[in-house]
Amino acid sequence: MKKELRLYPPLYENIEDWPIYRLSQDRANFIRQVEEVAFERLASRSFQALVDLLVKTIYQERIRIKESPWKVDPPDEKVFWSKVSKQLIQRSLDRPEAEARAEAEEILRRIIRRYAEEIVGSFRISTVRFARRFLTVFFNWLFNAAIGKNFAALWCERRQLYERLNVVGDIETVRSLFQYGTVVVVPTHSSNLDSILIGYVMDQIMGLPSFSYGAGLNLYNFTPAAYFMNRLGAYRVDRRKKNPIYLETLKTMSRLSIQRGVNSLFFPGGTRARSGELEHDLKRGLLSTTVEAQRALFAQGSDKKVFIVPIVLSYHFVLEAPFLIEEYLCSIGKEHYLRLRDEGYSIGSWFRFIWRFFSTTSDIAVSVGKPMDVLGNFVDAYGRSYDWSGNPIDIRDYFRNIEGEINEDRQRESEYTRRLAARIAARYKVDNIVLSSQLVAFAVFEILARQNPKLDLFGLLRLPPDDYRIPFQTVVEVVAQMQQQLLRWEQEGKIKLSEEIRWPPAELVRHGVSKLGVFHREKPLYFAKDNHIVSSNFRLLYFYHNRLKNYGLERAVQWKHQDFAIWNNE
Repeated sequence: MKKELRLYPPLYENIEDWPIYRLSQDRANFIRQVEEVAFERLASRSFQALVDLLVKTIYQERIRIKESPWKVDPPDEKVFWSKVSKQLIQRSLDRPEAEARAEAEEILRRIIRRYAEEIVGSFRISTVRFARRFLTVFFNWLFNAAIGKNFAALWCERRQLYERLNVVGDIETVRSLFQYGTVVVVPTHSSNLDSILIGYVMDQIMGLPSFSYGAGLNLYNFTPAAYFMNRLGAYRVDRRKKNPIYLETLKTMSRLSIQRGVNSLFFPGGTRARSGELEHDLKRGLLSTTVEAQRALFAQGSDKKVFIVPIVLSYHFVLEAPFLIEEYLCSIGKEHYLRLRDEGYSIGSWFRFIWRFFSTTSDIAVSVGKPMDVLGNFVDAYGRSYDWSGNPIDIRDYFRNIEGEINEDRQRESEYTRRLAARIAARYKVDNIVLSSQLVAFAVFEILARQNPKLDLFGLLRLPPDDYRIPFQTVVEVVAQMQQQLLRWEQEGKIKLSEEIRWPPAELVRHGVSKLGVFHREKPLYFAKDNHIVSSNFRLLYFYHNRLKNYGLERAVQWKHQDFAIWNNE
């Protein structure tokens, strides 16, 4: 699927009109609001439950400081948690319950306030303008330097970068929805490059204002990255902190931000997909804040809606694939695997990856999915919701009690969140753009599995790759059958395909092998001199294979034992 690129004009002429800028101008009041709302939720429990919550939080934080310190952590971490611990013990527990509760609530407020100050980011117009200029010059320089153009190419138009991005979807509808509510983008997550690319696409191609987005606190260990993220609307997420106070503060910040009309972006998969699969088991924490924000807007009498836009990114090459698949196999295989060091945050590896990306034709596909409301119903360009039969519906009715009043019902909203998560995961499969490299990787690994039917996954991955030389024609025959099924699914609206998937099978296979993980030290697939297809690393091959896992594509092949009899060296 390849469409002629269209660059959209900015939705807002002035950055001062961006919702995220208006929120940053009111940062102090917003933090106070987060503190009050989070406190109200957490302080509603019994005195003993409140004390237990504080004791558990303090204990977990002191363990974190001791066992998992980061450079970005505030210098007063130990002092703060030591003080609140002493305050809780000395002033709260030996007093009458009313006084002790007041003291415990004051400690709770202090903790929430500290977390809110840490989480809520800021936004600077000057930094946005500088980032735009810098990234444009930097990307064009890398691209033109890599392909041997002269220095004057530094100032050429940005079209070269756009040629690397295949952006498809109903962008006009997404742009229109900004008039009718708040847009929340929920992308797939497979690489550390995702955030940069999505931000670039939404700003430079789709013409959208900046989104509020969550950035892992560990990224702030790199000072230049911290400088930009602190000023470009990012809010900080510390995944080491699992205590209820922190999580409630984070969710409150997200919900109130959405209620204020600040467009948001977060990865519902939680982190990079270790297995290489499309995410199907989504985290519901931040996702639930979209449902809560919608209910709160309706309760306030507002007609504004919250819209969910899935985005699926597809790569021929994922920089961190060796680490990701090793970590996945370690998690499911326990003692059978040891973790490798994650090089995803290495500055050197980032520059090498970007250079490689711009020095090759390794395109990236960005599929903008159909917008939905918070119940998973499709919406049109005017924000109107439609049920499964295509009938218009008013989703206010789903937030009313039996008296017809809009009310908070956590159990009901939890079910809505579960339904929304399932709907997003389903749309990932439909909006996924299949690349030639992914199809070839899937076909070859399935051939490997069929030739070794008695081996489980770990048995397959322990096979010596040098012993397996796959006849080119065998791969072509299998890919041809899978190709026909993919084309049928595309006609039925069940999946999207890159242009190469329509090529003759032999050309498709050659293209896929040439693109697959091309810059890994150990190639997932390559051609031997005798035109057989060989793998240097079955684990990497498995990672790229997994992108098409769970479609049932292997059932489209008429598997025959004799197809595989000749390609084991023995």
